[in-house]
Amino acid sequence: MERLSIEAIITNIEQEICFHAVSEDYSLTIKIDDYVHYACAAVHDGHQFRKELWNNCMHTAYERWYEEDPETKNMVASHPIVLAGCDSRFEYDLNRDPENAVFDTAWGKQLWHKPLSEAMITKSLEKHHNFYKVVHALMAKLEAKFGVVVVYDMHSYNWRRWDRPVPTWNLGTSNIDNDRFGAIVESWRQSLSEMSLPHHIEPTSKINDTFQGNGYFLKYITKNFQNVLVLATEIAKVYCDEYNYIIYPEVVASVEKQLLSKIPEHAQEFYQKHRQ
Repeated sequence: MERLSIEAIITNIEQEICFHAVSEDYSLTIKIDDYVHYACAAVHDGHQFRKELWNNCMHTAYERWYEEDPETKNMVASHPIVLAGCDSRFEYDLNRDPENAVFDTAWGKQLWHKPLSEAMITKSLEKHHNFYKVVHALMAKLEAKFGVVVVYDMHSYNWRRWDRPVPTWNLGTSNIDNDRFGAIVESWRQSLSEMSLPHHIEPTSKINDTFQGNGYFLKYITKNFQNVLVLATEIAKVYCDEYNYIIYPEVVASVEKQLLSKIPEHAQEFYQKHRQ
């Protein structure tokens, strides 16, 4: 892995160079082993939280972890193209638009002892802006090369906070073209429902049951790239004890192993159906 500027990362993409890199400010990682018609992303995987914010933050490290999506990068790490955020969504949320990416309250609790200075906010929003410069360059390259592209937008959610049964997998589709892509979405839902997970975890999968796919990452790509489908794919946090701050690595490994075949199989089905 190299440490590269955002400009160098974008140049590599434009020149179709395969590379592994972390950005100079350590806010994102990108891996491109091959230029293929699908990509994986984990925008909420990061837990990094810059030190100058520590004393001013009212949320503990555990409270931040609880609302992040740990291990979502590891679930797709073996695929040819993987883009991930390194920073906590409590510093800036990559799945919110720039106007709302740095927030004052988080899940009903005040976030900062004192309001952030404009300089602090600007520093965070610059990293948000740079992430989307890389997203734009990557989507532009893949769409131009393949005509159609599918992005697996990996998330997780806290299932124990719900007061009703919720699915192991949820797909959010309210902001995509369901007339055009509905069949391939259903195929992805069906594939996820056939997983075999440890500890007798039932691999139920539903569409728009817990979340509807309202994230900025999906909206940004969908708005700017007509032929890129983003599949907002959320796994319930059955792979950890969300109350006791414990990851179950055997469950993460099982998901990763099965996605290693399921994602390319589904991506190929997508490409055969929708290529121009």
